[in-house]
Amino acid sequence: MQSRSPGTENAIDTRFSLKRNRMLKAAARCFNLKGYSGTSLKDVADLLGLTDAALYYYVRNKQELVYLCYVRAADVGREAMQRAVDEGEDGLETVRRYLRYHIEYMVGDQGPVAIMSEIPSLKPEHREKVLALSRTHSAAFEALLERGIADGSIAPCDLRMTGNAIMGSLNWIPKWFHGDPTVAEKILEEFPRILSAGLAAR
Repeated sequence: MQSRSPGTENAIDTRFSLKRNRMLKAAARCFNLKGYSGTSLKDVADLLGLTDAALYYYVRNKQELVYLCYVRAADVGREAMQRAVDEGEDGLETVRRYLRYHIEYMVGDQGPVAIMSEIPSLKPEHREKVLALSRTHSAAFEALLERGIADGSIAPCDLRMTGNAIMGSLNWIPKWFHGDPTVAEKILEEFPRILSAGLAAR
C-alpha cells in the first residue's frame, strides 16, 4: 500500500480540522437556540447542508458533539486570556483586553461558541474534564483581578464574586446574540467597558 507523504497527511488533517470546526460552530448555534434536548444531529446536519450520516465521520453521537462544543468554548476563552496576558501592561488593562478578545471571538468569525449550560447531560468523564477546564479558566481570571489589585489598577474586591459576576455576563452573550453585525459592533464597543467599569481603582 502506498504511504502518504507528511505534506499530504498535514493537508488532510487541516481539512478535517476546518470541517469539524465548522460543524462545532453550527452545533453551538443549535444548542444555544434549542438547548441539548431540543437539538438533534439532523438539525446540525441541515444547518450545514449535510446528511445525518456525514456527521458520524466527526462524532459518535449528540452527547459527544456537545462535549466537543464545550471543549472548543474553553479553548476560545483560553486563547483570549493568553493573548491578553501577553499584551497587557497592568491588571486592569489585561482584564479589559481579555474581555474584548473573548467577546470578539464570540461574536466574530470564530463564533458562535456553545454556552456551557448542559454539563449534567455529559457522561462522567467528559463532565469532569469540562468542569476542570471551567475551574481553571475562572481561577486564571481571578488571578488577573488579583494582579490588578496588587499593582493598584483594580480596586480591592471579592475575587470569587467579582469573577463570577463578570464571567457570567460574558458567557451568556451567545444565548441572546444571533449574528447581527451591527449588534456585534455595539457589544464589542460597550461590553468591555461596562463589565470593567466598577473595577478601576479610584
